[in-house]
Amino acid sequence: MHPDQYSSWKGLQWNPPEFVRAPGGPPSNVAISHVRLGGRAAFMGKVGDDDFGNDLVYKMNTEKVQTRAIKIDPEVNTAASHMRICFRGDGDSRRMVVETAKACAEDSFLSSEINVDVLKEARILHFNSGVLLSPAMQSSLFRAIKLSKKFNSRVFFDLNLPLPLWKSRDETKELIRSAWNEADLIEVSREELEFLLDEEYYEKKRNYRPQYYAESFEQTRKIRDYYHYTPEEIAPIWHDGIKILLVTDGTLRIHYYTPKFNGAVIGTEDVLITPFTCDRTGSGDAVVAAVMRKLVIHPEMYEDQDFLERQLRFAVAAGIISQWTIGAVRGFPTESATQNLKEQVYVPSMW
Repeated sequence: MHPDQYSSWKGLQWNPPEFVRAPGGPPSNVAISHVRLGGRAAFMGKVGDDDFGNDLVYKMNTEKVQTRAIKIDPEVNTAASHMRICFRGDGDSRRMVVETAKACAEDSFLSSEINVDVLKEARILHFNSGVLLSPAMQSSLFRAIKLSKKFNSRVFFDLNLPLPLWKSRDETKELIRSAWNEADLIEVSREELEFLLDEEYYEKKRNYRPQYYAESFEQTRKIRDYYHYTPEEIAPIWHDGIKILLVTDGTLRIHYYTPKFNGAVIGTEDVLITPFTCDRTGSGDAVVAAVMRKLVIHPEMYEDQDFLERQLRFAVAAGIISQWTIGAVRGFPTESATQNLKEQVYVPSMW
């Protein structure tokens, strides 16, 4: 969210302020978005044999996501967030208490339950940091990564950092590093990158001045921070196996880093009229799905800077459609709609 244009909305104030953006939706959102963009996707995991689990599998089947790698376990429940709403004596105010998370089906997916045939067909294995929260899932994840590399698949780490679910920053960084070092393709938000780089980089960005400084720069700076980290600044988290690292700033900008070059693709992001005029929880998932869609078609697109930027503009258009069409599933873009919007946002020479 824009730090100035949303500052009057008390309900959108977060603490700490650097984590104002939601981490994104579940991987099933990415799978559905990828299929709508013309790709093929299979979902791997476990759900309970209850209304929530059956509905999730049904919705993914409806959206043509392959579900043969999903295990349905009647012994455990599908993960769900439970919230209790309490009204005070006057009846006007209310407070919400989120109950503690309980053991669920997702956390009990064992490495022995991995469908190897699905991994053989996959070009890209996509996962986010939520899978690292459970020790059982960690072993399953790293076995899936090992098998994917054996079958010459790419490993895509979509960080989606749910900071409140972790015990400490040190534990978070340690677990993320173990998965980070195995990934070929990585996507993080600007705030997540700064979390990984640590406090000294916050200060460097705050004190940054361009080479040709003007008094009007301070006014521009208050509108939005366009700072692009150099390869030297992100060197502490870089490893030789990374093919491309994407740093997203909503749909306003996508910064990219490869072993040969780096830069940024400029997009657009409008201010919300009210909190209910759009649903942005699926916007980042649509961007990631669009990137993977292009990587499957053009697996070496990170070798050519101009070609890479053209494909990232397609991802920006996918994110814009998702954030302005309300509803997590209904809002995901189609391939034709995304291409049409890309041609409206960018001039023909940038297609």
